Amino acid sequence: MAGVLPVLLGGDANVYGMARSFYEAYGVHSVAVCKRALPALAHSRLVKAAVENPRLEEDSVFTAALIALAEAHPDRTCLLISCADGYTMQLARCREALAPYYKFACPAPATVQSLGTKEGFARVCTEHGLRTPRSVTLPCGERVPELPFAGPVVVKPADSPAYWNCRFAGKRKVYLTQDAAELAAVVDTVRQGGYAGDLLLQEYIPGPDTALGVVNAYCAKDGSVPWMVQGQVLLQERTPEGIGNYAAILTEPARQDTALLAALAALLRRSGWRGYANFDFKYDRSGEPVLFEMNPRQGRASYFCTAAGASLALPPVEDLVQQDAVTLPMLRPSVWYTAPWGIVRRYCPDKSLLQRADSLRRRGRGRCHLLAPGEGPARRVWFAVRQGAYRRKMKKSF
Repeated sequence: MAGVLPVLLGGDANVYGMARSFYEAYGVHSVAVCKRALPALAHSRLVKAAVENPRLEEDSVFTAALIALAEAHPDRTCLLISCADGYTMQLARCREALAPYYKFACPAPATVQSLGTKEGFARVCTEHGLRTPRSVTLPCGERVPELPFAGPVVVKPADSPAYWNCRFAGKRKVYLTQDAAELAAVVDTVRQGGYAGDLLLQEYIPGPDTALGVVNAYCAKDGSVPWMVQGQVLLQERTPEGIGNYAAILTEPARQDTALLAALAALLRRSGWRGYANFDFKYDRSGEPVLFEMNPRQGRASYFCTAAGASLALPPVEDLVQQDAVTLPMLRPSVWYTAPWGIVRRYCPDKSLLQRADSLRRRGRGRCHLLAPGEGPARRVWFAVRQGAYRRKMKKSF
C-alpha cells in the first residue's frame, strides 16, 4: 500500500494513533489537516501537519485546502479519515466536492446529526431499546429547571466542536455537580466563557472507572458492520482538560459483550452509518450497559484496537482502496495506556483487572500510545517531558 496517502482530519492524539496504525500496517507516513496541530504530533516521524489553517471550519477553505493537497500528490491514492466530530460533519457537507479527489467513508449530514450529536443519539437509542442516562437539554439563556432525577448531575456541552473553541478559566470537558448550587455555578461559568450552545444535564451513573467501556466500529460502504472491538477501561484521566478521556484500556477477546455489540451493529446498519463510530458506555450496578454517546469517528484512545491486533488502518484500506471485504478482527489480549504505567498501577480501582493488565505488559503485550518505535530523539525527549508533566497533573488531580 505504498501508493496510499492517509490524510487525517485533526491534530490530536487520535490522529497520532491513526498515523501509527497506518505506519505499522503498511509502512506509510500520514499527513494531518487541521486548524492547529496539538502537542500530540510534536516531532513525529509518522505524521506531519500538511495544512494548519485557523479558518478551516469554513467549508470553502476546507474544500480548497483538501483539493490542493490531493492535487499535489497525483501519484497517490488519498484516503481521507476524520478524527474529530466537527470534521465528520464538515466532510459530510462537502463530500460531493471532495469525492473526485479522495476515498472516504462518511454518511449523509442528516445521519451525522441524528447519531453523532448527544441529543440525537439518545433519541435513536430509545427507538432501538438501548438505555442512555436520563437527561434534560438546557438552551442558552434559560435557568436550570426542576430535574426529573436526583443528583449528582453531569453537565456537558451538546455541541462539542463549538465548546472546543471556547477558552476560559475552569473549563472542563465534563462537569460533575453535587447539588443545585454547584450546578447553577457551573452553568454560569460555561455561559460566561462564551459557550452559547445547549447544555445537557444528565443523570449520573455511579460506579468506578472499571465499570466504563468503549466500542469502536467500522461500517463498510455496503452498509455492513464487519469490524467491532470492545475495550475495558482501567483508568480515566483526571486533569480538567482530559476528564472523560481514557488513560488505560484492557482488551480481552473472551470478554467481548456479544449482546451489546450485536445491538450496536444493528443500530448502525439501520441508521445507514458509514465509516468509523465510537461508543462510550458504563455498566450500572445491575450490569446493564448505559450508553453515553456515539462519537462520529474512531475514539481518541482507539489505538487500543491496533494494540489488540485489530489495526485501525485495515478496514478503510480494504473497503475503499482495495474494494474488498473487510477482514474480521482477530483479537489478542493487550493493554493500551497513555498515562505513565506507575499512575495506572497506583490508581486503577480493580486490582484483579490490573493484575491481568500488568501480566500482559510484562509479556510484551502493552502499547504506550504516544511513542511508537521508529520515532527519533526529539520525539523521545518530548515524550519524557510530557509523561513527567502528566504524572504531576494526575497526582494533583487525584
